[in-house]
Amino acid sequence: MYLALEDDNQRLQSRMYQMFDMEIADQLYFATRARQLGKGLDEQLERFVREHPDTRLIIIDTLQKVREIGGEAYSYASDYDIITRLKSFADCRGLCLILVHHTRKQKADDVFDMISGTNGLLGAADGAFLLQKPKRTANEATLDISGRDQQDQRLHLFRNEEKLCWELERCETELWKTPPEAILDAVATLVNAERPEWSGSPTELVEALSVDMKANALTMKLNVNTGRLYREHGIRYWNSRTHDGRKVVLRYEPESA
Repeated sequence: MYLALEDDNQRLQSRMYQMFDMEIADQLYFATRARQLGKGLDEQLERFVREHPDTRLIIIDTLQKVREIGGEAYSYASDYDIITRLKSFADCRGLCLILVHHTRKQKADDVFDMISGTNGLLGAADGAFLLQKPKRTANEATLDISGRDQQDQRLHLFRNEEKLCWELERCETELWKTPPEAILDAVATLVNAERPEWSGSPTELVEALSVDMKANALTMKLNVNTGRLYREHGIRYWNSRTHDGRKVVLRYEPESA
């Protein structure tokens, strides 16, 4: 879903035809109007996700159009609160929420200080991407990236006039790659298409995987890597407490199934 709040339907249709020579895809939804957070936007997003439970990405363009305006506008507390509320919505529903926001005109030693508002915005978000061009008509730009789960880096981009999109020219640091995780590979040998489900206690799982680690350390490792276990191996993981103690359930459910 794309909340294109600085556009209208005619401009959106024109851009889709210009960029892709096609009509809007069936699973791509645009909205040109939205209420503010705390004044109807929450319900609008909730309703959309209920109607489209396979939603994985929502883009709000721009943040300024949906944020609450009050006596504490632009204070650290209000900036932190609005991002926290939107992040909580995204986390609870397992989707990505991208907020487009403006920068200040003033330069800064730290490029992320150019984000309009206070550093409460960046402090509450998982990460930020800052796109800058040396001048408005330039076809080159830099994309600075910072976040909790990603390496800080700067990418140099150029605008492909034929495809009307930004393409990577070079990066100042090597793109970070997630190191392999032996535990996840071991789980994938235990649970797969031939044996689609396993359940038992954490201690029994340690024995089944033949790994040299304590049961609580294993479950902690799996708790942290739940999303990665599903993305890389199509295995869902549950860890719950029962009358008999802790119970772990692993189930092979790839997206194509």
